[in-house]
Amino acid sequence: MTRILLVEDNEMNRDMLSRRLSRRGFEVLVAENGQSGVMMTASEKPDLVLMDMSLPVMDGWEAARRLKSDPDTSDIPIIALTAHAMASDRERALQAGCDDYDSKPVDMTRLIDKIQHLLGASRA
Repeated sequence: MTRILLVEDNEMNRDMLSRRLSRRGFEVLVAENGQSGVMMTASEKPDLVLMDMSLPVMDGWEAARRLKSDPDTSDIPIIALTAHAMASDRERALQAGCDDYDSKPVDMTRLIDKIQHLLGASRA
C-alpha cells in the first residue's frame, strides 16, 4: 500500500484529506507541524509527502528544504499544499525543493493526478 505523509496543522483539513486519501487506497500518516513532518519522513520513509506550507514550529518551506538536503529523504516526492495561490508562491515552493504544488481548497481529482504522476516518476 502506498504511504502518504500528510503534514497539516488544520484539524479539519487533516481529517478531510486523510479520509479522502484513505478511501482511494492510500495509507495516510499525519504530522501536525513541519518539525514533526521532517522527523516522521526520516523515520517512516513515506512514498510521498503532502506538505502544508504555513505550519507552526517549522514552516513547510524550511521542512521541504531540510528533507531535500538530507540524502536519506531527498528522493521522496513532496507536493506543497497552500492557500497561497500566486505564481510566485508556486515558484517559491519549487525552489524550496517541492516536486509539485497544489493550491487550497484542494481539488481531489487534480491532487490524485499529481500524486500518481510523482509516484510513477519516482518508481521509474
